[in-house]
Amino acid sequence: MNSENMGSENPKIYHEKQKLQFCLLHSLNNLFQQENAFTRASLNEIAEKLVLDDPDKQTWTPLSVFFKPHHNALTGNYDINVLIAALEGRGKSVVWHDRRNEASSIDLDDSGNNLMGIVINIPVTRYGGLWKSRHWVTLRKIDGVWYNLDSDFKAPYCFKDSEEVREFLGYIIGVGGEVLLVKNDEE
Repeated sequence: MNSENMGSENPKIYHEKQKLQFCLLHSLNNLFQQENAFTRASLNEIAEKLVLDDPDKQTWTPLSVFFKPHHNALTGNYDINVLIAALEGRGKSVVWHDRRNEASSIDLDDSGNNLMGIVINIPVTRYGGLWKSRHWVTLRKIDGVWYNLDSDFKAPYCFKDSEEVREFLGYIIGVGGEVLLVKNDEE
């Protein structure tokens, strides 16, 4: 991605920036293009409900106060279960892209407007390889143009066309990232 495509050419695009490990929160708000579409409290509530609904509850330890099964109480770091529950609560469905298929199999030009956006989960390494984690990122088509709304970016990245999005997704799949298609449930 080249920096000339980054910037605020389109001021009506909502883009939330990274804080601590709340990238899933930022990705969801970027996906819905709305500040506080989800909040820390709402995602924590979803995560706690997932624990209560789990028939195989884990044994409580003193570390359970901070390190919960679906998130970290202090820094965020929510898991896929929270993402799916949050989206299903808003009438969306999540389809895990089969990584055995190339990114070219994803219908980015969905004429039925069934594809709301794409959430990717990518491996990240920081501090010279000392810290390994994963990062949530949203791709969304707005007014016919695809954007990378990565909360680590200073501004949204505007893809030049669907082919560039496919190339990016192919790269993500190649480095071990997961591609999740967020669909509007059909009535």
